[in-house]
Amino acid sequence: MPDKRTHRGPHPADSTLFAPDAVPILRSALADFSLLLTKGYAQKSALKLVGDRFSLTERQRLAVMRSACSDQQLASRNKRRVDLKDLAGQPIAIDGYNVLITVEAAMSGGVIFKGRDGCFRDLASIHGTYRKVTETIPALQLIGEFLQETDVSKAIWLLDSPVSNSGRLKTLMGEIAQENNWNWGIELCLSPDAELKKTEGIVASSDSVVLDQCKKWTNLAVEIITLKLPSATVVNLNSV
Repeated sequence: MPDKRTHRGPHPADSTLFAPDAVPILRSALADFSLLLTKGYAQKSALKLVGDRFSLTERQRLAVMRSACSDQQLASRNKRRVDLKDLAGQPIAIDGYNVLITVEAAMSGGVIFKGRDGCFRDLASIHGTYRKVTETIPALQLIGEFLQETDVSKAIWLLDSPVSNSGRLKTLMGEIAQENNWNWGIELCLSPDAELKKTEGIVASSDSVVLDQCKKWTNLAVEIITLKLPSATVVNLNSV
């Protein structure tokens, strides 16, 4: 069945699954899951153990999984994080779909989760095909204006070439950048994760795999959503 969504908004069950009275349980689950990761438990078995204990749904388990990290991961990520004020004059490499979809979701009322490492993550998934939604152009405009305000010298966007419609998105992004005189480079590559891990520059992503191996990273989506989208639905799952 073709994807006919026009927004990156919330799942119909999210208002119940992530209601205020559910948050304390989710925070406890995240704390327990992070503890098991710290002790070296495998992610899959640890998530099942915690999910079963707290009777979490699959969607709640996904939120906990994406928001958790071990003590070791937390310390390493904090050590390599670059603050917003230090981006001026610097080029950044952007995990394209990761950042764009999170901002799209925030703009369309989707639930955004604040994880243990301070990153914002969503539950949206593109399933191998990127579909432009109502929020796509406004999200790109917002990101571009924010980067301009931050005085980033150049933004290099990396998009997954195996994802359908990446070429169309690249063209759209190029047109928007040209109209606004933004210094953007937009690249299609087989594995943005692999490229982001080895770049010497500052990376903008909330992907745990990238964050654990890149040299430097910045919390771009968090800054944009916090400063520019104050009405976004953000659920803080960090109990600390």
